Amino acid sequence: MPAVTRQEFRDAMARLGAAVNIVTTDGPAGLGGLTVSAVCSVTDDPPTLLVCLNRGSPQNRLFKDNGVLCVNSLAPGQEALSTRFAGRSAEADMLERFSHASWGLLSTGSPVLDGATVSFDCRIAEVVERGTHSVVFAEVEAVRQGAASRGLIWFSRDYHPIGA
Repeated sequence: MPAVTRQEFRDAMARLGAAVNIVTTDGPAGLGGLTVSAVCSVTDDPPTLLVCLNRGSPQNRLFKDNGVLCVNSLAPGQEALSTRFAGRSAEADMLERFSHASWGLLSTGSPVLDGATVSFDCRIAEVVERGTHSVVFAEVEAVRQGAASRGLIWFSRDYHPIGA
């Protein structure tokens, strides 16, 4: 049986809807943020998320060195912010990315997006390197639920609002 090609896999994954998140970090290694759709729950005891970060991103090392991250799930109307954080930027451009929204802090010091549907403030418990990505297991220290009643998903290579 022939192996699935990289492009076949990418095209199939485009049909798997996923929440749009901006994952942030801050600490001794510096400020960072990326748009990520590969986030899911692992367990509720202890509360843990799985977050996949591209190993080719210059920010990958920031997350590992800081040891903390915050997953901020986006709401409709935040598509431009998602696009801004999806680009590959030099460190000097990071402050510019963050300047387009209002941010707060919970317990880890990672930026928490005001207006996110929900934010999960986490400490990195383990990282597994697999192919092109770092698979991060992040234990949730704090949660902030936003007022937004609708979420934002990425499906078929485009943004779509979801919910009531």
